[in-house]
Amino acid sequence: MNEQQNQPPFDGLQLQGTEYRRADLSGANFDGVNLTGARFYAVLSKAKFTDTNLCEADFDDIALADARFNNVTLAGAIFTNANLSRLTIKDATLAHSTIENADVTGLRINGVLVTDLFDAYEKAKR
Repeated sequence: MNEQQNQPPFDGLQLQGTEYRRADLSGANFDGVNLTGARFYAVLSKAKFTDTNLCEADFDDIALADARFNNVTLAGAIFTNANLSRLTIKDATLAHSTIENADVTGLRINGVLVTDLFDAYEKAKR
């Protein structure tokens, strides 16, 4: 069986509120899936989410290495204890978003190191 045949077929399904606990969904392809309120406690390495509704989804203690999110809705979603290393966010709306207790080493926003932004902020407060 080839790699594509091993991937779970999540195409256009209505999976609101589904829970994925201790699941290995590596390489899974979610295309046009409604996962509103879904809960992920899973390995999602190399997973692909395309045209997928992830509103209010809960991602807790997950591995998302090399995962792809294209044209997804993440409004109200929560990522806790997540490894998002090498994350790239493009053409996104981050209005009213919060990042707390995060390691931002090397993180850049529009090409500027976040640590440099923090330093400039601290100097401006003095």
